[in-house]
Amino acid sequence: MSDMADASTDAGTGGWGFTDDRGAALTAGRRPERVVAYVRAGAALLDLGVRPVAVYGSGHDGELLDPVKAGGLAAAEVPYLGPGRALDEAAAARIGELGGADLVVDVTYDGKSPYALDEAFAERLGAPLVTLSVSYERSLPAIVGRFAELGEALGAGAGAGAGRGLSAGGDERAAGDAGATAADAEAAVRAAAGRGAVRVLALSGAGPEQVHLARPHAWPELARLAELGVRFVEPGAGPGANWLATDWEYAVGLGADLVLFDSRANAVPPHRVPAGAALVPWNPETPPSAGAYAGFFRVVAEALDAGA
Repeated sequence: MSDMADASTDAGTGGWGFTDDRGAALTAGRRPERVVAYVRAGAALLDLGVRPVAVYGSGHDGELLDPVKAGGLAAAEVPYLGPGRALDEAAAARIGELGGADLVVDVTYDGKSPYALDEAFAERLGAPLVTLSVSYERSLPAIVGRFAELGEALGAGAGAGAGRGLSAGGDERAAGDAGATAADAEAAVRAAAGRGAVRVLALSGAGPEQVHLARPHAWPELARLAELGVRFVEPGAGPGANWLATDWEYAVGLGADLVLFDSRANAVPPHRVPAGAALVPWNPETPPSAGAYAGFFRVVAEALDAGA
């Protein structure tokens, strides 16, 4: 759990406070009830029991909600406003028609700036901006735990606490179904990884001439899978902190048995893969909730078992 965590609600006065991962201490006269969020954050909050008023995308997103990134948002009929940095007065007016916003939630990779939204837009709405880190500098359990803390602060109750089911040790079980499911999924990955020597490569297609190979340590969910025993293929030396940009011939030459491919709308399907390699879709922006990651881990465990 982050030592920045500081959330409280005063039942007597209705006061509310939360310290985000930029170190910003946010306060409100009462607990926020109308949340506007970046898609990834909004999908996680929905998993935790907090339904956003509306969500917005990143610079990679278009005018339609990417179904891969949406989680349960579409089924819950949460309105999508479009890319965050393109939001204008019309978007602000639409939020007003939905009842307004008293909190905006985004993510950060650098611990300083919101990823998908200009802070000025949150100011235009008159709403505090909570920004939570999803950087590789934090472990997956810590990231999931921080979203669970925010869910609790927003009134999600015990269901949000279960979001801490991804444990640092991998063997602890959180209270509630979500925590148990996450612990079971991690146990399945650990067991499957121990039964074989499947070599795994994670990548994002950029067209027939280029592919981006993921550096496992730079993605919290891949780093967590590695901790559970998954054998990742390292892309090798070269520029890029998160990805190595190369061609498909090089990627195929790495000889992976299982390919995790970026399934978001802004990526393209794998152009070439090693002979006999299995394919598993991977969303690098999976909602930071225990339930969402448990679903992905179960699919990985099944693929590892099939290739063992």
